[in-house]
Amino acid sequence: MSNLVLASGGSPSRRSRYAGRALVRLDEDTEINLAVVEAKAEVQAAKAMAVSYVGKRAMHEVAMVSQLEQQLSAVVPMATSRLQAIGDMVALSAAEVVAETLYRVNR
Repeated sequence: MSNLVLASGGSPSRRSRYAGRALVRLDEDTEINLAVVEAKAEVQAAKAMAVSYVGKRAMHEVAMVSQLEQQLSAVVPMATSRLQAIGDMVALSAAEVVAETLYRVNR
């Protein structure tokens, strides 16, 4: 390696300093780009957690309403169709909340 010849003028020390600065800039740019990617990943993970939380809560509440609907229908069979209608409205509203959450989180 000691018999390498410089292709153009300029001292080896000057080129070494230039190359060193270029490598430092490259390293800094890499660190910044990685930080940006990691920050975006954190935001996406938070969005997924938010949607998941709202979805789970909605499913739980719909299940509780369905259970109550069934219990009340057993007590008052004549009210079954009305109870089902109310349960359906609650389930639809919960689904709308989940859909709205998806929309707001993905803006």
